[in-house]
Amino acid sequence: MLIGYARVSTDDQNLTLQKDALQQAGCTKIYSDRISGAKAQRPGLSLALDFARSGDVLVVWRLDRLGRSLKDLIEIVSTLDERGIGLQSLQESIVTTNNSGRLVFHLFAALAEFERNLIRERTTAGLTAARARGHKGGRPKALDPAKRSLAVKLYTERQHTIGEICKSNGDF
Repeated sequence: MLIGYARVSTDDQNLTLQKDALQQAGCTKIYSDRISGAKAQRPGLSLALDFARSGDVLVVWRLDRLGRSLKDLIEIVSTLDERGIGLQSLQESIVTTNNSGRLVFHLFAALAEFERNLIRERTTAGLTAARARGHKGGRPKALDPAKRSLAVKLYTERQHTIGEICKSNGDF
């Protein structure tokens, strides 16, 4: 039996693409999560693993939908192997029910982790460079109490417009 598993990281993302692909692949049962892959507790994945029996194949749209680290993916695949359950990744065309499929799985998983690490390094380097140029990033600071009091005082005196108050005090 083919058992599908779909996951998106946030509520803003949509599971439809993954679920459609899993149905087209012949999955008779599909489980899903709306949670980061880095989280240890993924109820949908737990249900899929509980449901799966020896001879079944767990099907995912992409490997990164199953786990966010090489260690995590390898642990899941090892657990599946011990229980006689295969893994199929549709986008990477991987099926772990044979030796060559397991080799390809390990290569793709390692490359995916390498790519995530490169993205993390580039992001960190970019933020560091921006800070060195004086860019702070993040949300603007909240109005400090002194400026807030001054703005309220000027406004309540009704002698200045809001625009004038903002301009005269550095746009607060």
